[in-house]
Amino acid sequence: MTGINDLKPNPGSRRNRKRIGRGMGSGTGKTAGRGHKGQKSRSGYSSKRGFEGGQMPLHRRLPKRGFTNAVFKKHFSTINVGDLARLEGLEADTPITAEQLVAAGIVRRLEKDGLRVLGNGTVDKGFHVVAQHFTKGAQEKIVAAGGQCEVPAP
Repeated sequence: MTGINDLKPNPGSRRNRKRIGRGMGSGTGKTAGRGHKGQKSRSGYSSKRGFEGGQMPLHRRLPKRGFTNAVFKKHFSTINVGDLARLEGLEADTPITAEQLVAAGIVRRLEKDGLRVLGNGTVDKGFHVVAQHFTKGAQEKIVAAGGQCEVPAP
């Protein structure tokens, strides 16, 4: 019976790497597989990403499509409704703010546009949550559990 210490690759599936530039008898001596002359034969050569030998690169031959709305994009920190239960020792009417969630380690860092509450998970207690945005599902679940959703003035 063979054990795990007897495992080895199939014969012929692995081969030793080619050691280049190790003398004429090795088959890859002298020019070490680089051929004669030219930019690629020189030391220190490295091609730029996407370079096609002077031919117009593929990423420049294709037409530009669409647009980006990066200037006006909103950046929110997100939290699911189910994650609110991870906060310990809260009274019913205490507002849960984004700063409390960051301090508790539930939200890693606060993005510039604030906190967005998503509707994944279940809520068993009535939380008073203060956030910049609530999804419809999250708002329904928080209100159904006896809590309230507050959006602060900008």
